[in-house]
Amino acid sequence: MEDAMTQSQPIVEMTGITITFPGVKALDEVDFRLFPGEVHTLMGENGAGKSTAIKALTGVYRIDGGEIRINGEARRLSGTADAQAAGISTVYQEVNLCTNLTIGENVMLGQEIRGLLGIDWHATHRAAREALAKLGLGHLNPRQSLSTLPLALQQLVAISRSVVAECKVLILDEPTSSLDAAEVEQLFGVIRRLRDEGVAILFVSHFLDQVYAISDRLTVLRNGRFVGEYLTPDIPRAALISKMIGKDAAALAAVEARGARRAAAEGDPVYSAVGIGKKGMLEPLDLELHRGEVVGVAGLLGSGRTELARLVYGADKPDAGEVRLRGRAADITKPAAALAKGIAFSSENRRDEGIIRDLSVRENIILAVQAKRGWARPLPRREQDEIVGRFIAALGVRPADPERPIGNLSGGNQQKALLGRWLATEPDILILDEPTRGIDVGAKAEIQEYVARLADDGVSVVFISSEVEEVVRLSDRIVVMKDHKKIAEIDGGPDVSADAIVSIIAEESSDGGGEREISREEVTS
Repeated sequence: MEDAMTQSQPIVEMTGITITFPGVKALDEVDFRLFPGEVHTLMGENGAGKSTAIKALTGVYRIDGGEIRINGEARRLSGTADAQAAGISTVYQEVNLCTNLTIGENVMLGQEIRGLLGIDWHATHRAAREALAKLGLGHLNPRQSLSTLPLALQQLVAISRSVVAECKVLILDEPTSSLDAAEVEQLFGVIRRLRDEGVAILFVSHFLDQVYAISDRLTVLRNGRFVGEYLTPDIPRAALISKMIGKDAAALAAVEARGARRAAAEGDPVYSAVGIGKKGMLEPLDLELHRGEVVGVAGLLGSGRTELARLVYGADKPDAGEVRLRGRAADITKPAAALAKGIAFSSENRRDEGIIRDLSVRENIILAVQAKRGWARPLPRREQDEIVGRFIAALGVRPADPERPIGNLSGGNQQKALLGRWLATEPDILILDEPTRGIDVGAKAEIQEYVARLADDGVSVVFISSEVEEVVRLSDRIVVMKDHKKIAEIDGGPDVSADAIVSIIAEESSDGGGEREISREEVTS
């Protein structure tokens, strides 16, 4: 791949790009190049300058310094029409299509075929069918309403429109954020087909595993500056994250290497449930949590992961099973009881069950401590400031302004503040449901690092994530869920792969009885 690229000229070359907004330099002499027939990912945390760089290339922002060359020719892009005329098309995270029109009308929008009496709809829909077929979508009826298609297919229709426009550069801005695994693979098939036809593709995503699966080359930005350009196979994950967040790679590598120093759980469990379940919600299962252990919960959407977390925390009341906490029978049927017994739960629904947008970062962080103490005994302001300052610093919440409304923070920083809320209660057991969903790679890495540190400090962590690779990377043990039941439990370790977990889920039939005994060979082969 590298030889082919070095023998060709970049189709896009941005040199010394500078863009200044009042009071801030959004881009400071940034370089970027994009070759035909490659997938190139722009990497960086929120605020690193990725979106600004894309808007400079698409003519949304005028540059204050530097030069943009397209096909070797210096271009001054004064609007999106200039970028489109230069062969640059963009498909955004929020699909920009007309759902009231047909699939064919959307594909050919602005490119309709005209005859003597206006638009020749027969020819237009025929051309739309040909464009769809090029992307493996020949089965779609161009005369069908776009509104009948799922989001994943609408994304592909938007890409088809770019093919009709004969784009030379295709920018995909967070195209997989709302897609499931099968839909992502379908999209990747289309991306690879376009790449092989010579289209240069700029791919932006906060899913690191997807970046490594699809990208040929990476460019890293940090705080509006160019950090470096790398061939994807040549830069390890920890080193990439280190360059993105400007943090020592050794600390981040500790998360990657966590499996290498796992030991079998020792002593009595902190939490033990036998046959815990709820009719119509979760089939009875057993669960143990030991001190200083990360227990991952893996499974597809709707597998019962969140239902398990809610039963452990008492947000839902189990109708079966027995729970023991620190060796004694415990009745945990309400969140207040769980919190009083040292169990904290961070919900996957950050917007509706997590942050209170109009309250400050300080007020959001102290909320659980105040609830645990009781509303009749308000926390003194000095104690609030000490708690909030400690967790803002420890978790790297940015900006470090406790009085800023939390709704004004990025998703990653909101998630860090939520984590601080529950850590402030000094829990023995911390349940994290999708703590890294929808946040950028840098914030995700920092949260993963902190979870590993919590376990090292003796906290028992239940870690739920739809990203199986993330579960495998962090967990000492992994509970595998499917169809609202536990189908397997395996020890984690450096020789356990995400593919093995996915295979266990795929092979387990929906009527296949109870929990499987998984041999070590099954998950390490």
